[in-house]
Amino acid sequence: MSVEIKDMTFDKVASGPVSARVYQGAEFAKGAPILLYFHGGAFLESGVVECPLAEMLAATGAIVAVPDYNAPGGGIFPQPLEVGFSVFSYLAKKCAGLGDRKSPLLIGGEEAGGNIAAGVALKARDHFANELDGQVLISPLLDPFMGTTSFRSADEIGMRERWSNGWSHYLSGGVCHPYAAPSLCSRLSGVAPALVLSAADDPLLDEAQGYADRLRASGVKVQQHVLPAGTGWSSIYSGKSDVTGAWRNSLAEHFSDFIKYISIH
Repeated sequence: MSVEIKDMTFDKVASGPVSARVYQGAEFAKGAPILLYFHGGAFLESGVVECPLAEMLAATGAIVAVPDYNAPGGGIFPQPLEVGFSVFSYLAKKCAGLGDRKSPLLIGGEEAGGNIAAGVALKARDHFANELDGQVLISPLLDPFMGTTSFRSADEIGMRERWSNGWSHYLSGGVCHPYAAPSLCSRLSGVAPALVLSAADDPLLDEAQGYADRLRASGVKVQQHVLPAGTGWSSIYSGKSDVTGAWRNSLAEHFSDFIKYISIH
């Protein structure tokens, strides 16, 4: 399916106007899912950026909005989280001109964006925001201690220093709240159903799997998939890779299956 791309500004967001890029499947159906998607970039990138994963997910028939969540507060917690939650709350009112009243509303993101999505899901639970239908966490960057076994391979793809710098920047406000580091959150029950994706050679595999396991143990409905090694998965967050895009079809299929799953349940 071809994808239409347009830039727009969400003017009536509580945190202030937020620029966004919207990817929309040209033949999306009535009740098409709306995905508020947070781009990666180790908490360091701002601006309305190109987001290949958002375009790919929109090609499944979704409407994907990628906000410039770092710009208003400089990428330091809690500002990105608050911007993300404000945009979610705005989209939940169904007045942004995206989708319709029957459209399920999801949040998602890759790498640092996966962290923001997980944090917004926790805040939505705590603020009784029942409009959130699901969360899509793609190699989420959740553990500021960077101490898992799989993380040891971060050097091999040239990401350890970038992630270390990103965490230092994001937490430079001196706060390590559970919304900032969801892997440290002690209460996960009641959050929206989750799709958690990673790959066997992903340095972020262990924290993604650990979070999925804890969500499941807390009674959260979870679909978890680990793609095979050698698919070029690290390219989703600009890691070094000799292969590009071999994971695309699998990711699209898992996302489509998750949409069907939450629609049924």
